[in-house]
Amino acid sequence: MLSLFKRFKEGLARTAGGALGKIAGLFSKKIDPADIELIEETLLEADFGYDTVRDIVSAIESEFKRDKELRGRRAAEIGAEVLARILAGAEGELAEAEGSNPSVVCLVGVNGAGKTTTAAKLAKILGAGGGVVLGACDTFRAAANEQIREWARRLGVRLVESAHGADAAATAWDCWAAAKAGGAKWLVLDTAGRLHTKENLMGELAKIRRVLAKNDPAAPQNSVLVIDASLGSNSIAQARAFHKSFGLTGIIVTKLDGTGKGGALAGIYRELKLPILYVGLGERAEDLQKFNIRAYANGVFGLEQ
Repeated sequence: MLSLFKRFKEGLARTAGGALGKIAGLFSKKIDPADIELIEETLLEADFGYDTVRDIVSAIESEFKRDKELRGRRAAEIGAEVLARILAGAEGELAEAEGSNPSVVCLVGVNGAGKTTTAAKLAKILGAGGGVVLGACDTFRAAANEQIREWARRLGVRLVESAHGADAAATAWDCWAAAKAGGAKWLVLDTAGRLHTKENLMGELAKIRRVLAKNDPAAPQNSVLVIDASLGSNSIAQARAFHKSFGLTGIIVTKLDGTGKGGALAGIYRELKLPILYVGLGERAEDLQKFNIRAYANGVFGLEQ
């Protein structure tokens, strides 16, 4: 847990202009109304959303009215406590298939969200607990196969792919059959990036779901949206659209390190109650970590674990 906390703290401190670092800068002093305003502005910049920021700032203001000697560290602790309460229940787990069928994790999202690298990293994690197959269902993007092939080689993960331009649903069928035949416990499918506003592209996801269901009516057990944290509040609109079209079971937030917009995940959970499964905190495979509320909340406010 210590390494996870340190990744959150260090990653969230590297925001644009060091925005969240401003909060930690208040630790050693007695705060005043201007400092509370700074906390409010900083959290809004980080896209935590009006409701979440209001709850956090109101709690700090209430304590300040009670104790005019309130110090910055205690204000940060209050903020972390409120944020943790808002995210209560947000930690999620991947669902497993019944019987001998592989548990399918279908990753969806817009272009550039980091689905391919996330798929490979997730396959590596899941492979530690049993066999895993990584399925290359992004048959649209020209360089997709090369990218996922390199990641599979680097991480030692079994890959099933098809030719560029092949039918994505047919590829998903082949991947499932290979996972089943090989006795794999998990099948991780990387799908093509698509704008959530394009109905024809969203329809392709529905086709993948229908084809998988022919093999296993419960598949995919996990429909997971991969979100780029740097997109901020726009990611909430993405989550809303993909959830409506594909029936999401959870989200993975990538690029949480070094971004000032990591607060959007609070808004997504607050509105849709979609569990947050993993977060990406760096380029290495081990930087894909299970989401931990306390580590995240403390990291946002620069607190020690």
